[in-house]
Amino acid sequence: MSEQPDHYFTARPASDAERRTLAVQLAGREVEVDVAAGIFSPGGLDKGTRVLLDEVPDPPAEGDLLDLGCGWGPIALTMALRSPGATVWAVDVNERALDLLRSTADRLGLRNLHAVTADQVPADVRFAAVWSNPPIRVGKAALHDLLGTWLPRLADGGDAWLVVAKNLGADSLSRWIEAELGLPTRREASSKGFRVLRVTR
Repeated sequence: MSEQPDHYFTARPASDAERRTLAVQLAGREVEVDVAAGIFSPGGLDKGTRVLLDEVPDPPAEGDLLDLGCGWGPIALTMALRSPGATVWAVDVNERALDLLRSTADRLGLRNLHAVTADQVPADVRFAAVWSNPPIRVGKAALHDLLGTWLPRLADGGDAWLVVAKNLGADSLSRWIEAELGLPTRREASSKGFRVLRVTR
């Protein structure tokens, strides 16, 4: 019986953990990031995340910022580079991804970035902004649970920016957020088969 391949939402991937360094463009500069197998998009910046980063405004200069489902960290790194006065929380279930992001942040001197599991974020933290390429493939129930946990933690006046493939239910997810979470949600952009949703509080 063959082994099942790792999913990027596996907590402890079993695949080879050999690290590689990639050069990517983030926050208007080239940075070196650490990647490995068993995480989301180990070959570089995925199309959806690039669409999100191209469309979002600059993050708030201070306060707590969240990258939900951070992977190796392109969104969290962009937030931390653009807003050195803010505290960036990069949350993922994948411990390998978090280790990779910690080493990248350390190399870049980003002391304002915390790569952690969900239970390591203090319960009283409210977020001035949430940016996410959410893990759609975990399934609808798990995705709704994830967003239902974190989006209500937006601070008053805060925004969440989500990128979701149109063919993976971006429009129905937008309706669900409004109906079930009571948070106004609108499509801010469409590009390359993706929707960028803005959720406001």
